[in-house]
Amino acid sequence: MNNRVFLLLVAVCILFVACKPRPQKEETVIEKPEIEVKDGKLSAEVLWSFGRIGEVAVSPDGKKVLYSLTYYSIKENKGNTELYTMNVDGSDVKRLTTSKSSEMNAVWNPKGDKIGFIYTDSNGVNIFEMNPDGTDKIQISDFKEGDLEAFSYSPDGKKILYIRALPKTDKYAKLKEGLDKTTGRINDDLAYRHWDGWVDNVPQPFVANFDGKKLSEGINLLAGTEFESPMRPWGGMEQLAWSPDSKSIAYTCRKKVGKEYAFSTNSDIYLYNLESKLTENISKGMMGYDQNPVFSPDGKLLAWESMERDGYEADKIRLMVCNLTTKEIKDYSKDFDQNCNGLRFSNDSRSIYFISDLHAKENIYRLTLEDNTIKEVTNTTQDYTGINYIGGNLIVATQMSISHPAEIWTINEQTGKQTKISKVNDDLMAKVKWGKVEERWQKTTDGKDMLTWVIYPPDFDSTKKYPTLLYCEGGPQTTVSQFWSYRWNFQIMASHGYIIVAPNRRGLPGFGTKWNEQISGDYGGQCMKDYLVAIDEMSKEPFVDKEHLGAVGASFGGFSVYWLAGHHDKRFKCFIAHNGMFNFEQQYLETEEMWFEEWDLGGAYWVNNPKTKHSYANSPHKFVDKWDTPLLVIHSENDYRIVASQGMAAYNAAIIRGIPARYLYFPDESHWVLKPQNGVLWQRNFFDWLDMWLKKK
Repeated sequence: MNNRVFLLLVAVCILFVACKPRPQKEETVIEKPEIEVKDGKLSAEVLWSFGRIGEVAVSPDGKKVLYSLTYYSIKENKGNTELYTMNVDGSDVKRLTTSKSSEMNAVWNPKGDKIGFIYTDSNGVNIFEMNPDGTDKIQISDFKEGDLEAFSYSPDGKKILYIRALPKTDKYAKLKEGLDKTTGRINDDLAYRHWDGWVDNVPQPFVANFDGKKLSEGINLLAGTEFESPMRPWGGMEQLAWSPDSKSIAYTCRKKVGKEYAFSTNSDIYLYNLESKLTENISKGMMGYDQNPVFSPDGKLLAWESMERDGYEADKIRLMVCNLTTKEIKDYSKDFDQNCNGLRFSNDSRSIYFISDLHAKENIYRLTLEDNTIKEVTNTTQDYTGINYIGGNLIVATQMSISHPAEIWTINEQTGKQTKISKVNDDLMAKVKWGKVEERWQKTTDGKDMLTWVIYPPDFDSTKKYPTLLYCEGGPQTTVSQFWSYRWNFQIMASHGYIIVAPNRRGLPGFGTKWNEQISGDYGGQCMKDYLVAIDEMSKEPFVDKEHLGAVGASFGGFSVYWLAGHHDKRFKCFIAHNGMFNFEQQYLETEEMWFEEWDLGGAYWVNNPKTKHSYANSPHKFVDKWDTPLLVIHSENDYRIVASQGMAAYNAAIIRGIPARYLYFPDESHWVLKPQNGVLWQRNFFDWLDMWLKKK
């Protein structure tokens, strides 16, 4: 349940959670799995065999691409990440590491003669360096406590900025004296847990001198506080930045704790001067999310992503630029009705490149600062997920689609040519049969145009009839774009013989601010009408078996399934809801990001205003008396965004009502399913349930 920035970070988050280095027993090296693809079918086992490209970094001279690559073992139930390089044209691919513990956060030093990375061994989690060919690996830090999460070199190479998660002060330690085996937790405020973990530590930025061999002791930029930078749960090094002269650090921070933190999204960009030790709030008075600062190469400008309103996490993402001499701040996206993500300056400091979503496709754009013009650089039916390098006419970026996992691409801005330079999954891709992806525009009940993706089974035959699934998107304000997922993967659904209908219903970015904002306070309204339009229009096609329709979704999509279960007028023959909201009153008091419920539902259920009345009246639990359709519920214990009791309550309600139901529960997963064997079990249940109710015997 988050904005488009968060969705773009989900893939990185999954890799980070699955591969985050911790001291551990070293066992086997996980290699690229050998997998048989039977009849070209994309099975769960095949899906988990794809290599996953993570962090990408281009050498300072623009000639080499460094990237991480993760493979998973279903048998070992874990993943492992190794480092690779290749030339910028995709040639001369070299594996740099072969270890039993994952490497992460791989970056080039400013000279390009060393590669730094984080690695776990018997000494703990530390920063290492090696030659560009993988030789002479040495440890350059010596951290004894606090989890090391990320780092970056200063432009002059003489300092290193790093993030460590420090334990929070236990003010009730006295009450635990002599109780070394107690598991009790004592809380007296909000924000005590977040998304998938208890808030026992806080990430904070440190800076240390580096003589080329060892780090000195670091200085904590937030010493004496429990403020977090970067911000949980998604933030990493992109929320901090070095000035080109290596004298200042810009960092993102929401300087709030407890209840104040839980109700506010007001973060700011702070500028810390290493010489004076003074900190300046650059975005003071700007009330929404301000994050991800980027300096211009000439050091004169600081750009960042900004939301206007406090408490609204899905507000338009603006492109703000501060003149560091005059301190004048300008919104360069004022007349641009789209989001601006992943900012990166051109080498001459005259332009800013970014990624933006238009009509469910993520493309690269360029802002020319001199005349404030924004132009589209790429125009593809894929999603660019990150800009990794800008040099001359060359752009290096990662790209994915509904039919392809992320790979590394180059774009020649002068000619417009786009070239895939990594070929991590080409061999496996060639073995799989892929379904056609079609873009359809449909008229909604209020006369608007809605883009809907339709994905057909491989070897589709229009003379046959196919069971069809309505996909309900989560977020709620995250676009149904050309995304590739290792769980909600449209192609694996198609490979199992289903047509998928995936509408960009009301409440999604990429179609203008008004379309995006309509959903707040209207969960059971126009967005649900949009869903029904999408499936009803597709049901008119002769190849859609309208007697065998299903609806599936997670998070807000899970809520949507629960809501549709009480309002679908017998359209659907079965439902699948993953980690969905079932009881809004329960949700308000159980979740952790209170700003979300305040904005989207209008506040607490005991507040008597038109928005809250409408919101809570549309809680799915109030329509259980109308449920009449088989329901599979999936939920996880470590999901603190929408807690497991929501799924349990929905399942229990179905059973009590005499409705066929199944409950798949994961005690060790969160809002996502990250472990390989759990992921395979998820897919097996998903299709077992669909096949039971939607395929003719």
